Amino acid sequence: MQQTILSIAGKPGLFKLISRGKNSLIVESLDAAHRRQPAFGTDRITSLADIAMYTDSDDVPLMDVLNNLKTIEEGKTASIDPKKASGDELREYFAKVLPSFDRDRVHTSDIKKLIQWYNILVANGITDFKEDLKPTDGDNIDDRQEQKEEK
Repeated sequence: MQQTILSIAGKPGLFKLISRGKNSLIVESLDAAHRRQPAFGTDRITSLADIAMYTDSDDVPLMDVLNNLKTIEEGKTASIDPKKASGDELREYFAKVLPSFDRDRVHTSDIKKLIQWYNILVANGITDFKEDLKPTDGDNIDDRQEQKEEK
């Protein structure tokens, strides 16, 4: 089940794209409330499929990093609490997930956010990261649904 999972700057958590409004996207929060709200063109909206982590060689897509994390945690939520762990503990933990990550460009806050996102996705039953978070075709959600029906 392919979904468009979004991050919106300035708003905590992750969002699932539901539909398009006249001048906005309709998104649903991936938390206990599942509240729907508009996301406007002025919001910095990023699909998780477009995010990558810096490494010493090439950038690694976020879905691959999440898959590594899922393998280490055996599909359960992260064993480390990103809010209580120190920066050194987070970096040591992340070195197990992505050994070649660029220690200069990947900040502790990035690692915290990644672990929080992983926990949100697992809590919402989204664990097939390669399939669920892969980039989609089409300019809008309607195009994507039409293409899916044709296949």
